[in-house]
Amino acid sequence: MNCLDCGDISRRDFLRSTATGVAGASVAAAAAKFTGSSETLVTTLHKSLTEEQRKVVALPFDHALRSKVDANWHITPARVGKFFTPDQQSMIEQIVLGLHNPDFVDKVVYHLNEDAGGLQNYSVALFGGPGAGKFEFVLTGRHCTVRCDGDSVEGAAFGGPIFYGHASKSFNEGPEHDGNVFWYQGKRANEVFQSLNGKQREAALLGDPRQEKATTTVALKNRGELAGLPVAEMTRDQRELVQKVLADLLLPFRKKDTDEAMRYIKANGGVSSLSMSFYKNLDIGNDGVWDVWQLESPTMVWYFRGHPHVHTWVNIRAVA
Repeated sequence: MNCLDCGDISRRDFLRSTATGVAGASVAAAAAKFTGSSETLVTTLHKSLTEEQRKVVALPFDHALRSKVDANWHITPARVGKFFTPDQQSMIEQIVLGLHNPDFVDKVVYHLNEDAGGLQNYSVALFGGPGAGKFEFVLTGRHCTVRCDGDSVEGAAFGGPIFYGHASKSFNEGPEHDGNVFWYQGKRANEVFQSLNGKQREAALLGDPRQEKATTTVALKNRGELAGLPVAEMTRDQRELVQKVLADLLLPFRKKDTDEAMRYIKANGGVSSLSMSFYKNLDIGNDGVWDVWQLESPTMVWYFRGHPHVHTWVNIRAVA
């Protein structure tokens, strides 16, 4: 899948845009050296670290930072483009791209470049011991908290809470979110709203959403605390539409992680266990196309905050 708003960004273009100086040329030349799953490459990366590098990026598996999520933060001071060797940078690039759906990689590349000037400006931490026990690779930076854990984090899709977002062309995007690679998700969610009848819309359309407060943003709620319209109260056609929207939300990610996420959702009642809400007080352009919405249950939150640009918070668990 190519980004219709941003052109065809190839992997070669990605390497060129994230490379700087002599090191950049070396990264591009090294790209073909490293193949295999993201988990395999995390092990290779960990083994390649010098003692000085380990002091900065290698942390215990139970370190508190491993579970943190935020919209714009650096988990360690280890910037990819300055802290790591060209070969290590290539490994990190392959790890990150490997965590995504090959049909969506171009869009991920585009958002990393536009949001922060490329992968070289993001930061890495390695928790635990890849190849010998539980581990997790975490990449952070503007509009990014992405994880690779090899199923070390039991009962947590994606290895724990994740964040993705994009500010395209402007911090304050217009109603059409021109160029935003994730706005298609907002449009799909609004198709659900358009399918609702008047009484359903009254239940689903609320005023102010949850506040963004780092990891607290993805806190799970009890059944009685859920906001909005229960999907169980929708018609069969509406529930099927929610199911299709959920599949589209998972589109950016690799099959291994999407399968795990869906397994947990189905085990907890499927889409009928979810509630869906839309928020009128953050409607860009006052056009009735709701920029902010969420799906949630006692074991899941998928919070899409499209004002002033896209922020998305995700937390999917096996049990509450």
